Amino acid sequence: MDGEDPQTLCDLCLAQVCGRLDALCRKRADGSMSLIWAPLFPQELADQLLQKMAAKGMLNDTTVGIFRNSKKLRLRRASIRCCKVSAEAFHLALCPHRLLELDASWVPGGLTGADVISGLASNPECRDSLQKLALNGLSLNWGSLEQDGGVCVSFSSLQGLKTIHLVNTNLTDDILEDICSLPQLDTLDISCSTVSQLKALLKCKNTMRSLIAHRLYRLDMAPVRLLFIFTQLNALRHLDFSDDHFAGNDTERRDGDETVRQLLEGSPHVLPSLVSLDISGRKTISNSALRGFVESRSGLVFLGLLATGLSSCPVLSSQKHLKVTGEANEKQLWEALRRYRERECFVREALVHLYSLTMDTDEPQPDTLKLVVEAMQSHPKSPDVHLVATACVFNLTTQDLAEAMPVSLMSSAVTQLLHAMKTFPNHQQVQKNCLMALCSDYLLQDVPFDKYLAAMLVIRWLSNHEEPTLQRMAVAVISILVAKLSTEETAQLSEDVSFMKQLLAVVQQKAMLGVIDSTLKFALSALWNLTDETPTAARNFIECQGLELYEEVLESYYSEPSIQQKVLGLLNNIAEVEELQSDLMDEDLLEYILSLLQDPQLEVGVRYFAGGILAQLSSRPDAWTLDDELRSTILEQLHESIITWPHLEREMVSYRSFRPFCPLLQTCQPSGVQLWAVWAIHLVCSQNTSHYSSMLDKEGLMELLKALDVHADTHGDVKKVSQRIVLMVQEQQSHSEVMKGRMEPGKS
Repeated sequence: MDGEDPQTLCDLCLAQVCGRLDALCRKRADGSMSLIWAPLFPQELADQLLQKMAAKGMLNDTTVGIFRNSKKLRLRRASIRCCKVSAEAFHLALCPHRLLELDASWVPGGLTGADVISGLASNPECRDSLQKLALNGLSLNWGSLEQDGGVCVSFSSLQGLKTIHLVNTNLTDDILEDICSLPQLDTLDISCSTVSQLKALLKCKNTMRSLIAHRLYRLDMAPVRLLFIFTQLNALRHLDFSDDHFAGNDTERRDGDETVRQLLEGSPHVLPSLVSLDISGRKTISNSALRGFVESRSGLVFLGLLATGLSSCPVLSSQKHLKVTGEANEKQLWEALRRYRERECFVREALVHLYSLTMDTDEPQPDTLKLVVEAMQSHPKSPDVHLVATACVFNLTTQDLAEAMPVSLMSSAVTQLLHAMKTFPNHQQVQKNCLMALCSDYLLQDVPFDKYLAAMLVIRWLSNHEEPTLQRMAVAVISILVAKLSTEETAQLSEDVSFMKQLLAVVQQKAMLGVIDSTLKFALSALWNLTDETPTAARNFIECQGLELYEEVLESYYSEPSIQQKVLGLLNNIAEVEELQSDLMDEDLLEYILSLLQDPQLEVGVRYFAGGILAQLSSRPDAWTLDDELRSTILEQLHESIITWPHLEREMVSYRSFRPFCPLLQTCQPSGVQLWAVWAIHLVCSQNTSHYSSMLDKEGLMELLKALDVHADTHGDVKKVSQRIVLMVQEQQSHSEVMKGRMEPGKS
């Protein structure tokens, strides 16, 4: 797989139409949509629009109504696969079109095969034009078919049909008899259907080119009789008589295996046109029978041998142009995952072997990962598929492998991991596999996916598990995810108090043992990010006794600056919320924080966050409830301490916005409060000028800084820093203007 190709203009336009469908349509009396104005769509574009709507999960009785306009939106190849479309909506929207192909497989909500056939047969053009029909997964409900002018409507009413797919249907022998009377029938898939006799196939022995009959579990025919029918299909080029090796009884399997054995050992003059044979799942076939078959048929292009024990047969290695599904090597497994995408039994088998082959891989395999993701998408409710597939995803994306994958593929892979976590909450190994795969800094930082959903799923997992290694991974994932959420998402997440309780429980567990490890640090970081500019989370923190716990942590980990910074950072977030400042008005707590500010032996990072708490609390004299002398001391020490701090090169903190700084930059504030605010702004601006300069301008802080600079009462130390910030921003803006001018057409 090469790098990602950009979306085509057509795709982008169709996505826009889908996204603005409400604005482009009016509602009919029955609630269905109709385009307000519809140009004459190029025919292929109408098909693509229907396909795009189906892919986006927005095709239903309401939206499919736009295709009732069959003069402007002319469908030829229509798919409503897995879309909830009723029989009435199907008749009104799709049956008026002169269709060549229709896929109505797995449509939920009651649409039957009889509904489809009667609807299509009601259009005289469709009777002749329709060539391909897929009704996989539908109840055929043949008894409900109505008479059409005294003649029973059936498959044979659609005389143009060449290809029919009836996988997982209640197909009967009578219906099969009717189907096989079609004059042009050349491809038939009756896999997993309830048919019991195949003698009807003799009706189309001269036209049938492809017969797919995987796991016919109701088949009641002796091997000799069945083989006779197969051998009469003179035009047959592809035969699939594979079996589900996980299901069925020995008698069923034995009869089928015997039929295959006799076919393999028979004369090459039987089925002379055969170039493709699938016998996957047939476990009792001998190597000698396979060898004789392969050697006698030089035109063979495909053999299905997965779960037969035959895919390592030496005769296969000499057939350079022969494609094989099996488990002997990755090439055979890839072929299996491509061909058997909708067969759960074979997908499981292929993934099990793929897992073993990818355990020690050190080369990126995007094509393989894509096949695994598609397997998960095809079997969204199968725990067996997801158990092995999630393990394969981990193998294929571990270490640095993920960074070499296309970002869109990684995004799809993560989306499927989240689907697995959500769908199988009680499957411990699936959850573990997903968590291990998610624990990647690159993936969490740079790959787009629903980070809010991920955070919710991981915290839910954490609430039921305390295994140290997995707990560390879960908390690490949460700490990164929370930092990536928007303010709105963080607020929404914080409404669930259990999220806060779970993280505090981790902190308490570690603090009680006096442990200093990555799990504790990740939990503290997550709580810090969760409360950032999120008053609801800050309030929940206090109500969950977080404040008392953090006071203990501050004192217990006095010599650990990395722990203290995270604790003080969260207390900063609380101090920024005016209505919660009273909860921090504790004399012992503030005197302790003041001692941290004053201690020259401590790292600047610890003193910085201690100063932030004190600056916020002392900035509102009317809300100060403690001794005034303490406030005066704090203000004095703020100024004296900050002027001694060196400039830091390493990034220590980042801000989503500068809104909490606005009250601190007012000209009426004491110099200590102002100095802490300008020092903080200067620190982050000097480390990422382009990002923060636009934020300063947008949020109105440039005006506040300029006001400080010209105000007569502003302390000289504050003015100096303010002037540096303004100059830095102005230089950045000038640089941006120059670069913009160079990039404009006609300028150099």
